Amino acid sequence: MAIIDYFERLPKIISHSFQRIGIVFNPFAGGLKGAKRSRLDRAAQILERAGYRVELFATTGPNSAGDVAAQAADRGCQCILAAGGDGTINEAINGVARYTGSPDPVIFGVLPAGTANVFANEVGFSGRPDVAARQILDSEAAHVALGLFHGEGRESRYFLLMAGIGLDARIVYELDAGLKRRIGKLAYWHGGFRQLGRPVPRFSIAVNGTEHKASFALVTRVRNYGGDFEIARRIQLTDNDFEVVVFTNNQWQDYLRFFVAVVLNCLDRTPGVLLTRAREVKLTGPEDQRIYVQADGESVGNLPGTISIVPEAVRILLPARYMAECRRSRELAYAT
Repeated sequence: MAIIDYFERLPKIISHSFQRIGIVFNPFAGGLKGAKRSRLDRAAQILERAGYRVELFATTGPNSAGDVAAQAADRGCQCILAAGGDGTINEAINGVARYTGSPDPVIFGVLPAGTANVFANEVGFSGRPDVAARQILDSEAAHVALGLFHGEGRESRYFLLMAGIGLDARIVYELDAGLKRRIGKLAYWHGGFRQLGRPVPRFSIAVNGTEHKASFALVTRVRNYGGDFEIARRIQLTDNDFEVVVFTNNQWQDYLRFFVAVVLNCLDRTPGVLLTRAREVKLTGPEDQRIYVQADGESVGNLPGTISIVPEAVRILLPARYMAECRRSRELAYAT
């Protein structure tokens, strides 16, 4: 409570251009269960005291946050905040990106409150929605590109953070939802250990006109991976392309070597690893095996498919400190 009292004593920040905020929240998110639900109510109070009209919209089940976000926009909310984990954020941003009910773009923001908060770790938002609400007041609305996965026979899916193809997507596909609710992020480690000894099939990935054989590929808009590691080191959300990481080997001893290279920040010097930038990748898999794809930690289909960048797809609220870091990085890039 002390940290909230501290934020309450800060001077009031000048308001954004919007007046009505809709908070789309997942009532089953790890950070909103039981007594933690009061943190969301506290977040709404902080925003209301800053002069905004705030309305809460609960999701109704899996894959409902996108429709709920669109409904909130239809009711006149000019800013949609997603309260939950990365899965809820992904669903809600798909609803906002596809929303066509108003001539003015809906602004998107996040109140992290889930099992996995890669977005929060990446940009510097607190994992508590009540603290993040204060950060929202001191944030900037930026045009941000989204990734788009298009697989055969499925609706295309936007993603804010990353898409993984191969091993990690298989872990996500086979994840025990009940176990995730009970032990949170540890369920992903449990799923990873279950893969030990199983063959890792390879697939084809075409990047910048060159085709590679891979057992795992990460097409990412962020440096953070899973909240614990940085695999991509040079990408930022304000960039208009992806950082692409390709593992060409598929033996378990190679994955141990890759893991050590990630920890030691020497992945770019590791044999069997390709690091590059791209705006599109094309993916094909063997006909006799299913290769899964995950986007923002949610299973979204399997190969074949294409992942492309969609410039300026949404306006999103980002912390002022993160935006300043992005501007400094861009200035250094231009200077060199």
